[in-house]
Amino acid sequence: MNSMKKSLILFLCVALTMGFSSVVSANEFELNSHSAVLMEQSTGKVIYEKNPHDSLPLASVTKIMTMLLALEAVEEGKASLDDMMTTSKRAMDMGGTQIFLEHGDQISLRDALVAVTVGSANDASVVIAEHIAGSYEGFIDRMNERALELGMENTKFVNSSGLPVEGGSNMSSAYDIALMSRELLKHEIVYEWTTIQWDTNFMGKVYLSNTNMKFLRNYPGADGLKTGWTTEAGYCVSATAKREDTRFIVATMKSENPDLRLKDVSTLLNHGFGSYKTVTINKKGDIIQTVEVDKGKNLTVDIVVKEDVSALMDRKQQENVEHRVNLPEKIQAPLTKGQVVGNIEVLYNDEVIKTVELIVNEDIEKAGVFSLMGRMFKNMLERVR
Repeated sequence: MNSMKKSLILFLCVALTMGFSSVVSANEFELNSHSAVLMEQSTGKVIYEKNPHDSLPLASVTKIMTMLLALEAVEEGKASLDDMMTTSKRAMDMGGTQIFLEHGDQISLRDALVAVTVGSANDASVVIAEHIAGSYEGFIDRMNERALELGMENTKFVNSSGLPVEGGSNMSSAYDIALMSRELLKHEIVYEWTTIQWDTNFMGKVYLSNTNMKFLRNYPGADGLKTGWTTEAGYCVSATAKREDTRFIVATMKSENPDLRLKDVSTLLNHGFGSYKTVTINKKGDIIQTVEVDKGKNLTVDIVVKEDVSALMDRKQQENVEHRVNLPEKIQAPLTKGQVVGNIEVLYNDEVIKTVELIVNEDIEKAGVFSLMGRMFKNMLERVR
């Protein structure tokens, strides 16, 4: 068994608040919203919470899960953004905000996602659901399965739009909304759509206006995500903004009006950006070390980080932070690109507070018998010299 090589690097005067800082309590701010969560996107660290796990109607914020499942299907090769989809009678008959699709109308998955993201189109959300899962009921089942996979313990979906229906409404919590928003934001294409403020001739037929327009126009760094409203739910939102390398997600539920909702979002984001910053130690794909390959066609392989190695820093505190690279001295061929061979640990006071996997960046086949024999003789000759 190869021994593990451990390299320890000390970063002085760095403030890290991922594993030891306390969450700001609800009484720190005067918020109108019944519940709220402020989360840093790269680490998932919750900075502030107010009634974070109360299960409430979430209205059109539901569509974050609809968008997520569609983009995951595209990523897995099960769908394409260029897929043409046919509008069903169920989709045509949807009420609320819509792009007025008629039974039999064709729309691409890309256009439907834009309509959902920008205009909160209920009819488009149904077309997406039926296309991705093969049936509307199957899509709702998948929404609930995915929610459980993400740890959304206080969420139950009954439709893809968020409209109240006979028998109940979609229910979720501020924390659960932040979780699914964080997952959706891993798909970079989302920002292309969430930042569209309006389209005066969408698909040549409707005026599309972003339901999140006021936030996008008035908050520096704002670039998403999804609003919601029904009489039962009140005003809800999942909002996100980025400054430099720091991105925060704010989820609020049951505000009295859109202005108070925006005020709550701004208050929490101001706290986040004013008190914390995200420092990236290594970027996804950075080469960490070059390791010897045993019995491989190549003698060495570069080891890279699978994702960004980030730390959430408190601007006021000054503490010591360490990170440690754990890799074997030698790796056995064959190797597959993306294969996990080690990790980086971020530590505070000798406690591991984050671990990021290290992977090989290329395929390496096992060397043939003659190649291995040649290397053996070469090594023997070098030792004789």
